[in-house]
Amino acid sequence: MRINVHYISLVKSFTKKSKDEFEVKEGAVLSELLDKVAQNYGKPFTQEVYEPSKKEMKATFVAMVNGVLMDQLKGTNTPLKDGDSVILMSLMTGG
Repeated sequence: MRINVHYISLVKSFTKKSKDEFEVKEGAVLSELLDKVAQNYGKPFTQEVYEPSKKEMKATFVAMVNGVLMDQLKGTNTPLKDGDSVILMSLMTGG
C-alpha cells in the first residue's frame, strides 16, 4: 500500500521536505508508518517528533489521517488504507 505523508510546520524542519510517499504492508497501522518515517529521518525526528520504542508521538506533535486527528481515531493503532494521506505537524501554541 502507498501512503502519502505531508510534513507541516516544525516537522518539516526535521525532514527538510514537505512530503513523502511510503510503501507499507497491507493492514499496517499508523505506528508502522511512523516507524518508517523515523528510520528515514533518524535521531532529530525521533528525539522531537515520534518515539518508535514507545509507539507514540511526542506531546507537542500530532498526526492526522485523511484530515482526522489520530486521537479521534485509534491513535497510533489507526489502520491505514492504500492511498491514505497522513499529515505530521506540531500542535498550535500561542498566547
